[in-house]
Amino acid sequence: MADRTTLDDVKRIAWAACDTFRGVIDASEYKDFILVFLFYKYVSDVWKEHHQEADQRYKGDQLRVERKMARERFVIPKGASFDDLFRQRNADNIGELIDQALDAIAERNKTKIGDAFADVMFNSETKLGDTRNRNRRLKSLIEDFAKLDLRPSRVVGDGADHKTAEDVIGEAYIYLIERFGSEAGKKAGEFYTPRQVARVLARIAAPQPGDRICDPACGSGSLLIKAAEEVGSRDFALFGQEVNRGTWGLARLNMFLHGIDGARLEWGDTLNDPKLVDGASLTKFDVVVANPPFSLDKWGAENAENDRFGRFWRGVPPKSKGDWAFITHMIEAAKTREGRVAVVVPHGVLFRAGKEGIIRKAVIEENLLDAVIGLPANLFQTTTIPVAVLLFDRRREKGGALADRRDIFFVDASREFQQGKNQNQLLDSHVDRIISALAAREDVERYARAVPVDEVKENGFNLNIPRYVDTFEPAEEVDIAEVQKEIDALEDELTTLRAKMREHLKELGLDA
Repeated sequence: MADRTTLDDVKRIAWAACDTFRGVIDASEYKDFILVFLFYKYVSDVWKEHHQEADQRYKGDQLRVERKMARERFVIPKGASFDDLFRQRNADNIGELIDQALDAIAERNKTKIGDAFADVMFNSETKLGDTRNRNRRLKSLIEDFAKLDLRPSRVVGDGADHKTAEDVIGEAYIYLIERFGSEAGKKAGEFYTPRQVARVLARIAAPQPGDRICDPACGSGSLLIKAAEEVGSRDFALFGQEVNRGTWGLARLNMFLHGIDGARLEWGDTLNDPKLVDGASLTKFDVVVANPPFSLDKWGAENAENDRFGRFWRGVPPKSKGDWAFITHMIEAAKTREGRVAVVVPHGVLFRAGKEGIIRKAVIEENLLDAVIGLPANLFQTTTIPVAVLLFDRRREKGGALADRRDIFFVDASREFQQGKNQNQLLDSHVDRIISALAAREDVERYARAVPVDEVKENGFNLNIPRYVDTFEPAEEVDIAEVQKEIDALEDELTTLRAKMREHLKELGLDA
């Protein structure tokens, strides 16, 4: 149907629009312009269609049309639509006009998206070049997106997975974030968690209807959305904090495009200035998930001793490695005797001594650690190293529903992946096996084992997975006598062949 817009159309045209910026700025920066423009085109087209419907319904009664439009979920102020900009695409100040339109939209919809566009400046000479080249690029960008008709009645999905226009645009937004992650390389860690890693975290944390779910290092919000999908209904509340202002803005847009208007996303440094607070205490959550930056240097150790929330009472992590600082924050933000924490960590977190060893010992002695799951290497754009997922469960505390549990479940899933050209992939079958093993908590040879906490203590609180899950595969038994027979037969055959070769050479007069 040529007059319809499919998910593939959105992906193809939006990705092709990136050519406007390639070679000018890198993917970690031009992603902001593309994602904002996709959002802008979609909400403009939704507004246009709703306005057309209201105009038909009220037969041109402008007052009634305006009243109807004022009740819309998202409002486009007069003169700020995509179509308005398209008509002005040849203007000498098109960058300024785009910024003004986005400012007007953000102001009119402040409760929905806040200042999500604040750090995306289309009139920036620093990023987009001098006036002539900037105008050329922005005209091209506008014309590329003009090829997309994103009115809800024109957008179609590809079956049960994408039933509405909102589903299609949300999926396209996630797709673009993933593609930008691949192009941005090491900078991708600032905004993106690979989809299947996010799925592992979300399924391990197992959010339930009514849960309050938090990601204190939320990036562009995709992990939070994946966790919300695991609930199976709309009965949840999402919270997050992100230190990068531009990425925080993209997270706000991501939530809106997925129909999650009520998410509370804060901009700021979680470790030094947590924003999700209730008075003098951290806000408490049923589920806390995160893929925080690995071994963050200069994370704020110098201020941790005097932390106003008392988060680091188990010990202050080393200033050059912030892994346990994030973990500690997440545990403290989980509800006492109820909350669950799932976090991605580098393997050093499992065995490094010193200050980290002291904190690790404390959380194990508190009976908080529920599972350690080893994942394959090269799953991330940011690093090729293998990583692990730690699950902390505060239901194991005294008085909690799992207070009698006295083992830690180890899974070595590091060998199960699909090898890719640049990056390995977890398939659904790999994720399903991890979740099934964790649910059963039964020993699986060379894959999983429930380890008594006392055994971990005997090992000095070292959580290195090979200590507990033996993945050694014994070599096949070799029959020495049979091998010797084969060698003897081969030597006899070689002797015969050499004799035949000498005869042939002699016949040809080539013998020495």
